[in-house]
Amino acid sequence: MKTSWRSASLVVSAVAVAALTTACGSETAPPASQNVGATAAAGDYGSAGTGLGNGSGYDAGAAGQESAATGASSAGELSVSTNEELGKVLTDSAGLTLYRFDKDVAEPPKSNCDGDCEKKWPPVPADDATAGAGIDKSLLGSVTRTDGTKQLTVGGWPAYRFAKDANAGDVNGQGVGGTWYALAPDGKKAQGGAGAEAGDLPGLSTRKDPKLGEIVIDKNGHTVYRFMKDSPWPMKTACTGECLEKWPVIDPVDAADTKGIDLKGSGPRGQGYVVFDRPDGIKQQTIDCVPIYTFAGDKKPGDTNGQGVGGTWFAIRPDGKPVGASEK
Repeated sequence: MKTSWRSASLVVSAVAVAALTTACGSETAPPASQNVGATAAAGDYGSAGTGLGNGSGYDAGAAGQESAATGASSAGELSVSTNEELGKVLTDSAGLTLYRFDKDVAEPPKSNCDGDCEKKWPPVPADDATAGAGIDKSLLGSVTRTDGTKQLTVGGWPAYRFAKDANAGDVNGQGVGGTWYALAPDGKKAQGGAGAEAGDLPGLSTRKDPKLGEIVIDKNGHTVYRFMKDSPWPMKTACTGECLEKWPVIDPVDAADTKGIDLKGSGPRGQGYVVFDRPDGIKQQTIDCVPIYTFAGDKKPGDTNGQGVGGTWFAIRPDGKPVGASEK
């Protein structure tokens, strides 16, 4: 059953369509700008969470990288472990965390992680996987990959390990690229007890943070940010290259798939909810013509670890204004 925000009127959809044809400034893609985000803002954050803007979470440095995850083969008896932040998490017989990919499909099961992506996110073989205590064996299945191998599915979702998980209990893949999440025993995303389940949220909505007030969140309940070195008019981005590994872009979100977001804005013709065609070819959602991002350091809903990073990254309000920073 579709929720209320998905039942938005045709008028809202029409506004969205019109907005897509109205640039916030020049319609010509700006020249590639210096990657100031990695030094001025994101450089203070460590190496965890290396999701690229395309959502695959793969970086060139991962090729050939060996870890417990890449060296593992069989799944064996699956177990349920408890993570302090994420709650119950599904692991293989070696204690390695299993993950799911937002760009896969559960019904019918289909994997969309091949090639370079597969090197960083090794698929879990289905051959000998069995259900341990606390796991419903009826949820375990398999999907045939493009190379003919059988991959384990949990609740229909293809299961993976993460190449950078070196030890049992590691959850370094959680939230990577805004598309990778640890698997809960029922096949859903392990999110702990914070807020509504990801599947119950629209593409963009708001929540009341006890310290920051009303802020925008994405479909996974993660805080949405803006970069003060970006420019709304004309639209330009100062976060490119390595910066995107720490600050993944928000993919385009249909206007009807929002709740509580200011779709009008103060841009040209009063239309600020548009999609930005970045110079690197990535399409990015904006609010009031301001490009928006998530933070790889936010591992669960409710985290606001990106707030104030480098003095240039701030949570964003429904009207596009930064929280705790003055616009220049």
